[in-house]
Amino acid sequence: MKQIWIITKKELKGYFDSLMAYILIVVFLGLSGFFTWLYGNNDVFYINRATMQPFFGIAYWTLFIFIPALTMKQIAEEFKTGTIELLLTKPVSDWQVVSGKFLATFLLIAISLALTLPYYISIANIGPIDHGSVLTGYLGLLLMSAAYISLGIFASSITSNQIVAFLLALIIGIFFQILFGIISRAFPGMIGDTLSYLDMQYHYRSITRGVIDSKNIIYFASIILGGLMASELSLVKRNIN
Repeated sequence: MKQIWIITKKELKGYFDSLMAYILIVVFLGLSGFFTWLYGNNDVFYINRATMQPFFGIAYWTLFIFIPALTMKQIAEEFKTGTIELLLTKPVSDWQVVSGKFLATFLLIAISLALTLPYYISIANIGPIDHGSVLTGYLGLLLMSAAYISLGIFASSITSNQIVAFLLALIIGIFFQILFGIISRAFPGMIGDTLSYLDMQYHYRSITRGVIDSKNIIYFASIILGGLMASELSLVKRNIN
């Protein structure tokens, strides 16, 4: 665990040293704040109700785009610059490398979400708010982010080109974000149910409505663990070659 935390701190510091963290936080807060408070027929003032649902809706799509941009360099850049060999000569395993990079990106997302708590406080002062749904909404964003981070790190582990890693992570994400839900409607029975289960929006919406079902937790945990294990196997394979 000590080695994982050392890698996590190094990677998190790298985000802030390269200004990536500041850019993410400023743009994320700007977009989520604008669409939560001021834009269209789904903002807080238009619906005239104390709710965080407008924020959870826009944050879901904003993070879906931002996360591939954060993970694209995590391992791809290490391969491109050759620093992955130097890193793996130290007393760390492939799993520790993957886990440390995952935790660094996850902590950056968690910090970004923590900075939106003033939205919650402001809306709670407007009128009565369902505090339980706010808690599960943030939980849903964290689980969704963790799932896409693990997939993004996997995409970064199979190429040394950051742009390719970004596009690959985005394509994988589109299947979970959009295509599985659409394709499931064309298949009846078990195939349709399986594809529907893979639809991330279904599980996210269920959690943000305040329903914490074991199948939703298992779904996100499976994607997170699967993505990290696939990343580790990719590292092992590339190191052997």
